[in-house]
Parts: sequence; C-alpha cells; structure tokens
Amino acid sequence: MQDFGNTQFFSVETEPETGVEVVLATVYEALTEKGYNPVNQIVGYIMSGDPTYITSHKSARSLIMKVERDELVEELLTKYIEAKHWKNN
Repeated sequence: MQDFGNTQFFSVETEPETGVEVVLATVYEALTEKGYNPVNQIVGYIMSGDPTYITSHKSARSLIMKVERDELVEELLTKYIEAKHWKNN
C-alpha cells in the first residue's frame, strides 16, 4: 500500500563529463560546422523528437539519439541555472 500523505523526492544521478555535456558539445560543433543555427536545431529536436533536426556530420545524429531528451533539457537547464548563479538544490 502506498503512502500518499508524504511527498516523494526525485533525485537525478550526476552523469560523468563524458555523458550529456560531451554529446551536446559535439552536436553543437557539428551543427555549427555545417552552417546551421545550433540552438534552433537542438530545440527542434528536443521539442519534436525528430532526429533529422540534427546533422549526421561527425555522427552527431546517432550520438544525440543515445541520450534521452529529458536528459538534454536537464543538462541545459542546470547549466543555465549555474550561469545565472541561482540556487540549485
């Protein structure tokens, strides 16, 4: 029987640097090299799940598909919060 009187906590394990951060950096670089606006293309991919928003240059498309989209959002939001010096629990 579940206890609905208490709030559950969701904790995300910290990925090693070879995870999402490296994937985003590689994808960003590949998109830039091919002349695309990397922000627009990555947002398009995150919102739609359509991998054709990401170039296959440098295997960026297959690389980004190995990461869940919610992990991409989490990484981007975490870096944004850190850059703004907001409190991150």
